[in-house]
Amino acid sequence: MPQVHAYAAQSATSPLASFTIDRRDPGPGDVALDILHCGVCHSDLHTARNEWQNTLYPSVPGHEIVGRVTAVGAQVTRFKVGDLVGVGCMVDSCQHCAPCAEGLEQYCDNGFTATYNGPVFGGGPNTFGGYSTHIVVRESFVLRISHPADQLAAVAPLLCAGITTYSPLRQWDVGPGHRVGIVGLGGLGHMGVKIAAAMGAYVVLFTTSAGKREDALRLGAKEVVVSKNTDEMAAQANQLDFILNTVAAPHDLDPFIASLKVDGTMTLVGAPATPHPSPGVFGLIFRRRRLAGSLIGGIAETQEMLDFCAQHAIVSDIEVIGMDHIETAYARMVKGDVKYRFVVDMATMG
Repeated sequence: MPQVHAYAAQSATSPLASFTIDRRDPGPGDVALDILHCGVCHSDLHTARNEWQNTLYPSVPGHEIVGRVTAVGAQVTRFKVGDLVGVGCMVDSCQHCAPCAEGLEQYCDNGFTATYNGPVFGGGPNTFGGYSTHIVVRESFVLRISHPADQLAAVAPLLCAGITTYSPLRQWDVGPGHRVGIVGLGGLGHMGVKIAAAMGAYVVLFTTSAGKREDALRLGAKEVVVSKNTDEMAAQANQLDFILNTVAAPHDLDPFIASLKVDGTMTLVGAPATPHPSPGVFGLIFRRRRLAGSLIGGIAETQEMLDFCAQHAIVSDIEVIGMDHIETAYARMVKGDVKYRFVVDMATMG
């Protein structure tokens, strides 16, 4: 097994630091790649700090991976050495349950294998993610990238933030004529605004910060509502067909539910460390509103998202950092001090 340079957390309280991991030799159906860029997701921080109480240590986060193929197995048909590819949040699933058969690997009845912090399917060692120089993944979980090469760093966050927002917008048929609310303008929210606008929707951005108004309009929103302003919130009552709530901190859902039309849906994609307060029942039942959730997307849908974003020239707004600045990036991410996604340049790993 080749040894690979990585950055890992050894405990919930230890900073990430240089670490060496083993990667398997490519098998007949595997694709090996050198990692060029890896996005920094809030899930990375939750996992490194064990905020979801499920972390396996040592932990090597990173599931927004863009790289170049260095080797392929004898049975690989879709990729060749030199191709630019992506790897997202999953590297395996059972491949035989009903969700897997429908291309919904993220809902695998037997549990998908996460790119990091997940035992290898069927048992085995912890998986290590994209805060590393190299990775080996089975072909069916590798994605084709068709964006220009000079956009690769900004493509990386599409592998999580992009598909996490694209999938529910696609599932609830967002398009022209729809009024769509996006709650939060962070790593997920800014992608939700861009994608919903590209789908043809009229986008209303909800934020607690009036200072984000100009950015939201630049990204594609038509209106910006400061959610702390009761008059602005009241003006949105019964106005929206769909809301994508990206906020990863507990908050009152009722004011946003009140913004939905009859049969409107609010889908949650932010994953706070502690639960939201329970919404009031009457806000749901009197207008047949729905509260839903969504988890990333299947591999086919993720490829569809990448192709859609390439067609519409959509990438993430990023700040590129060196791997040795990851703890500083985590601290800034907690404060919301990033517009709108950190991406690690793996050349800084040496």
